[in-house]
Amino acid sequence: MSELLDTALYEFRYYLVYLPLGILGLVRWSCWLVRRVPAALYRQVKNDHRLPLSIVVPVYQEDPEIFARAVESWLANDVEEIVLVIDVTDTKCQEIAARYPVTVVVTDVPGKRDALRRGWEACSTELVALVDSDTIWADDVAAEVSKPFADPRVGGVGTRQNVYNPKGFLQRVNDMFLDYRYFDENAAQTVMGRAVSCLSGRTAVYRRELLLEISDDFMQETFMGVPCMSGDDKRLTTLILERGHRTYMQRSARVWSTFPGTLRVFLKQRLRWARNTWRSDLRALSRPWIRRHPFLAFTMADKGVSSFTLLLSPAFMTYAILRGDWFFVSCLAAWWWVSRSMKMLPHLVRRPSSFFLVPGFVLMSFVMAVVKICALLTIRRQRWLTREVGVVDGVAVRTSAPSAGPTTTEVGA
Repeated sequence: MSELLDTALYEFRYYLVYLPLGILGLVRWSCWLVRRVPAALYRQVKNDHRLPLSIVVPVYQEDPEIFARAVESWLANDVEEIVLVIDVTDTKCQEIAARYPVTVVVTDVPGKRDALRRGWEACSTELVALVDSDTIWADDVAAEVSKPFADPRVGGVGTRQNVYNPKGFLQRVNDMFLDYRYFDENAAQTVMGRAVSCLSGRTAVYRRELLLEISDDFMQETFMGVPCMSGDDKRLTTLILERGHRTYMQRSARVWSTFPGTLRVFLKQRLRWARNTWRSDLRALSRPWIRRHPFLAFTMADKGVSSFTLLLSPAFMTYAILRGDWFFVSCLAAWWWVSRSMKMLPHLVRRPSSFFLVPGFVLMSFVMAVVKICALLTIRRQRWLTREVGVVDGVAVRTSAPSAGPTTTEVGA
């Protein structure tokens, strides 16, 4: 009996070192359930409300085939007008645009923000959809995104987004990340306060009068004295919420965009996104308006904290491997697979084969945590992945010389 007791005591002390990880796991699962329960109650708006809608698209060196397919998908939605603000250097997309009944604005001003502003100022409809040039719409997007605007308090509406024709590991992982976002974070924020933290720039719809109202604040955003170039979707969403309007996710409105397939581009893109998130969320959490949205504040803080706590799990795994505790190693690895699969269930229902990608998804989550910490440490840096634009002496400038071309407004056939 004494030997059994001694053995049990030894086992208890041996595994006691892993207790902090267990406690942290309980806390993290509790935080997830706080989001998951309201997210499960999400329902898209269903009514016959329809408002005139224009589409504004900043275009810069887009893949011609994807761009043409995207334009055709927007036209299939029978919108009032499509305004393409095309960079002067992008002659291929200018040629493609000339085939369609769209308005073309050719600009030599660097940066996406000025292109967006020029676009919504050129529109005349009550609603304006800000869309990326590689984003392909389903046939009913225009009708679906109009429905939440039946509530006059709603100022902006987002869509459900996925990767267009995903191939390879990284694109499949991006698709998993997107489903996790739209069935978890955004769904919960929609239910709890009608305050989605970011209406993704791939497709976000706003009341035009509000865009005109916030235009100056949007264009003049700075962070720690440096002009902000990217993060336009987070900034627009925040400005709408700051003024007391609601933001909503209409998950029945489906769009698809392209995503990088190489690790280098994937990490650079995620680094830029993470910097934008840190800047926007830290500023929001320091402002009085966030008190009107306690659940939104919780999700922002939770996302920031998770960037650090997530890395404790691989740290304990490494310790267990060095310790030679293979039982714990196998249990923790199995738990990662099972627990993440549970959280990814909406995606796995749509793509069952992704179950075998879950271990890779978990590893990429750890990599993303490191990227987010690096983003926080370099938060003042402003840089685009796809645009030759940078901040020099506090001013956004083109980092490569544009070719000669028109800068006036033209109307396609």
